[in-house]
Amino acid sequence: MRLVTGLQPVREAIRVHGEKLERVLVEKDGGPQIEAVARFAQGRGAAVELVSRGDLDRASKGARHQGAIAYAPDLALVPLEAIIAELGPTTLVVALDELEDPQNFGAVIRSCVALGASAILWPEHHAAPLSPATFRASAGAVEHATLCRVSALPNALERLRDAGATIIGLDANAEHSLPKVAFEGPVVLVVGAEGKGLRKPVKRACTELANLPMTGVLDSLNASVAAAIAIYEVLRRRNPA
Repeated sequence: MRLVTGLQPVREAIRVHGEKLERVLVEKDGGPQIEAVARFAQGRGAAVELVSRGDLDRASKGARHQGAIAYAPDLALVPLEAIIAELGPTTLVVALDELEDPQNFGAVIRSCVALGASAILWPEHHAAPLSPATFRASAGAVEHATLCRVSALPNALERLRDAGATIIGLDANAEHSLPKVAFEGPVVLVVGAEGKGLRKPVKRACTELANLPMTGVLDSLNASVAAAIAIYEVLRRRNPA
């Protein structure tokens, strides 16, 4: 079972898994918001236990719980083959190249779910774990995401490219800006980690590299912010107002 902490992540775990949750722990006399979470869990068929704040502190293993914890089924990861099989004109996959910060990982997941990206792809090594911190940073969006962990990102990108996807790597030093790139057919956006950017093998696997045009004094953005802007740009171009 998977530990989920925090009001919003727990709400989404309840919404998605309901009676499949092993149990939901809520703080006794925790206030209206926590009582609402308990009622929601009971209404969805989950087992609810009222416990002390100290019990929650111990059960959360240091994660910020806000008075609520859920024990949820492990997240289902889809194989790369499933993503390839579903490639279509509107497919938008977001690939993360060694993004190791759980807060950024969770924030990217949240943007992908909110903006309608098809899947999130990342390598099994040198990547942030699927941890309570990641679930919290996603504000529960991870429960709705299509997740794919691969053994080697460059190989996965090459397979997606061979299957007809355009692989666009975000690179601050790229010759072209993202607004000038054509988004025809399935697209994979590749985002690197802060400070490192995209690795050379990942760049070689890309169809093309593009930067986000910057007009201010700074020349780079947080990885999760860059991912959100890039996703929005693809959607904006595909669905002009």
